[in-house]
Amino acid sequence: MSSRVQMNPKVAVSVVFVAAMFMSIMDSTVVNVALPALSRQFNVTGTAIDAIVVGYLVSLAVIIPVSGWLGDRVGTKRIFVSALVLFTVASALCGLATSLPMLVAFRVLQGLAGGALTPVGTAILYRTFPPEERVQVSRILNIPTVIAPATGPIIGGLLVDKLSWRWVFYINVPLGILASIFALFFLHEYYENTNKRFDILGFLLAGIGLALTMYALSEGPVYGWTNGTILGTGIVGLLMLVAFVFVELSSTQPMLDLRLFNNKLFRTCNLVTVFSGAGFMGLLYAAPLFLQEARGVSAFTSGLTTFPEALGVLVSTQIVARLYPKVGPRRLIAGGLIGVTIIELCMLTIGMDTDLWIMRGLMFLTGAGMAYAFIPVQAAAFATISPAETGQASALNNAQRQVGASLGVALISTVMSTVGMTHIANGSVQPNLTAYHAAFITSAILAVIAVSFALRVRDKDAASTMRQRGKQVEPEQVLEPALQVEAGI
Repeated sequence: MSSRVQMNPKVAVSVVFVAAMFMSIMDSTVVNVALPALSRQFNVTGTAIDAIVVGYLVSLAVIIPVSGWLGDRVGTKRIFVSALVLFTVASALCGLATSLPMLVAFRVLQGLAGGALTPVGTAILYRTFPPEERVQVSRILNIPTVIAPATGPIIGGLLVDKLSWRWVFYINVPLGILASIFALFFLHEYYENTNKRFDILGFLLAGIGLALTMYALSEGPVYGWTNGTILGTGIVGLLMLVAFVFVELSSTQPMLDLRLFNNKLFRTCNLVTVFSGAGFMGLLYAAPLFLQEARGVSAFTSGLTTFPEALGVLVSTQIVARLYPKVGPRRLIAGGLIGVTIIELCMLTIGMDTDLWIMRGLMFLTGAGMAYAFIPVQAAAFATISPAETGQASALNNAQRQVGASLGVALISTVMSTVGMTHIANGSVQPNLTAYHAAFITSAILAVIAVSFALRVRDKDAASTMRQRGKQVEPEQVLEPALQVEAGI
């Protein structure tokens, strides 16, 4: 027990959060690299093997809405550690799978765990750090969310080539065991004193509706948006989500407190995240396809070419953290996203013979620009959210983040398919550069939409996160934004 007292809670939360999120986020990217090997292993077509990805994505969507309630009612530490242990065990089981149905079932278990890890972990993080340290929290958040997707293809490629597809899952086990033990000993428990009952109708509407919508978004580009299954699941999913909104707004004890979107700063920051995240994730989807399908480079070279975006984020993070208390979120977010828009348009100059170092430079600058959006948005979004509301707000934030990422990939994949990724030239099938350029333009358009919302962020609403440690702030500087939020301004 003494070791728990000696460990700084902020250090303990940061270590566990980074380890858990890195493991969870990287899992998605390394599995994508292993899909061809899995297809050969189980002797199934490419579309059938996609169930490994879809199963994870759908189960992830089901658990996110209930994560806030579980953390508040059962305890954030208990839920987080349980999810971490389940994710680790499921990873080991995935590596031991001997058939495709078995692997899909274990991936569903992974998704259930991963869906609880992110929102509950984020809630723990924001409850541990006071508002004036939210920029530091955002820097912690960026470590796994940026490094994991960038390193995933490189690590996945090496594991599949040098060992086997099973190691794509086994790699989670040692890190998961260490993180679980560390969390068990050093995290502090948090309960929200509430007698709120479990909203079974809200859970069913949100969980199933979100799962069906995510399925349609992920599989629509593969099977076509007019496919009966895609059209049916998409429409039913959206209708269930609409019904969920009406049910939750009329409920005194909702599963997800949608009234939090009455908070103008929280709502606006979430909209910025949806569109900026959609554009960024869409770019990270299109760039490897361009490199591997059009340029014909290896998965490893592709990973090394897209990886500089993570370096760009890490470099800019140090600058943004120092600028934020003086400049505020509005100008940093808008300026960063305008820069990203310009850089993505510069990618239109990339052709089949362009030096890859030019693309690496543009990816670096894209990451550097995105850091100006990532950190201020994450810091400001929870500025006027109370500790009691943090669990609910985190679940909402993570649900829309998942939808935004899926929407971006679905939109850009559809644009590329519509334009046509190949065409006939000189009597043979050739990669169609126009399709990839259309993807870059679409990413830029999504960034512009995010800019329009970023300009609506008011620095004074985020005053509590702009305080520098050790400096006093006049009470009205902190109270004014909160009073305005309460008044619905």
